[in-house]
Amino acid sequence: MPRSSSGRSPYYRNRNRDPYYNIRRNQRIRASEVRVIGPDGGQLGLMSSGDAYQLAQQSGLDLVEVAAQARPPVCRIMDFGKYVYEQQKKSKESKSTGSKVKEVKFRVRIEKHDFLTKLRRAEDFLDKGNKVKLTLFFRGREMAHQDLGYDTIRRAIGDLDHIGTPDNEPRLMGRNIIVMMSPLPVNKRKLKYNVSEPPPPEES
Repeated sequence: MPRSSSGRSPYYRNRNRDPYYNIRRNQRIRASEVRVIGPDGGQLGLMSSGDAYQLAQQSGLDLVEVAAQARPPVCRIMDFGKYVYEQQKKSKESKSTGSKVKEVKFRVRIEKHDFLTKLRRAEDFLDKGNKVKLTLFFRGREMAHQDLGYDTIRRAIGDLDHIGTPDNEPRLMGRNIIVMMSPLPVNKRKLKYNVSEPPPPEES
């Protein structure tokens, strides 16, 4: 195989430029016979790779090997450029909406209103698919009342069980009690603290 002055073959240069280089398409398909799927998903049967390529060209599309391990390999006639664009878009959306860790902090002697505010924030994070770290911080002599801290964290876990589940038991780390919560599956999540109140009925 010819090599460049850098010692790398054209194969490696192309592969580094094109992340989809390993997907064989068009004249790079090696098999003499392939099973072909049309652009609409219909089976077109067995034919030579050359005939399949010509068929794709007549439609202004590409012949793409989608199951190289099959015997014979399976190829599909498609718009490869559009396929690449959609894959990149999905990858970008997955990264932007991927799970992130959010933190909600509690105090030992937290007031009821503040406690509900914390629950509302945690519920919102979990509803958006984020993991949530519940942290309770002890100040000074509060360390003598660790039982109250555990009670507060366990109460928060229980009050969020409609939308999340703890990954483990709450544990003491330094002066903090920490527990990680993961969101329930989307179809099982219910809003309890972020539900909008219905508008008042119109006067007749």
